[in-house]
Amino acid sequence: MEDKSKYCTIYLVRHGETDWNKKDIIQGQIDTPLNKKGESQALKMASKLEKIHFDAIFSSDLARAKHTAEHIAAKRKLAVKTTKALRERYFGKFQGKKFPKEKNIRKMIEDLVKKSKIESEKPETDDLIISRLTGFLREVSTAYPGKTILLATHAAPIRTLLIHLGFGNYDNLPNGCISNLAYVKIKSDGKNFIISSTSGIQKER
Repeated sequence: MEDKSKYCTIYLVRHGETDWNKKDIIQGQIDTPLNKKGESQALKMASKLEKIHFDAIFSSDLARAKHTAEHIAAKRKLAVKTTKALRERYFGKFQGKKFPKEKNIRKMIEDLVKKSKIESEKPETDDLIISRLTGFLREVSTAYPGKTILLATHAAPIRTLLIHLGFGNYDNLPNGCISNLAYVKIKSDGKNFIISSTSGIQKER
């Protein structure tokens, strides 16, 4: 029989709103802060999760995710530990620009990776995101068996992970489907990942 006590419970939470979210500008790894609405969203999420005991809280080192995590951690006397493994996708030359009308990010990324000869102009591929993200998730799961952990991150890592785990695909999980403060609850023993529930994920049929 499978030993459930070995499974770590992980809440993977997207950050609150920023002005660039509101203006539909690609942030990538540019360090933008939460706006007033984003701060309010983070406080509401802290209230929503207040009955859940977290044993540790980690965050992307980008301010919008870190500040979201700090609001959730505030009444728990937990320090927020930051890591680049939870960062948003690096969007290369697209960072700071408006999303294209069709919002076909996957095609846009694939085209730019093929055409760009300058490495810094290339956006991060899904494979690279999954490699750094699942590597960190495995580390956390192994270090905290039977514990509950919160990870504050960004839309692309969450969406890419959901597709990687078979929850959806690029058609029914289009760009923009991960709302601010959306989260995915995952169980992991350091090898396997099981999606327990989601909130704020707008999956199309």
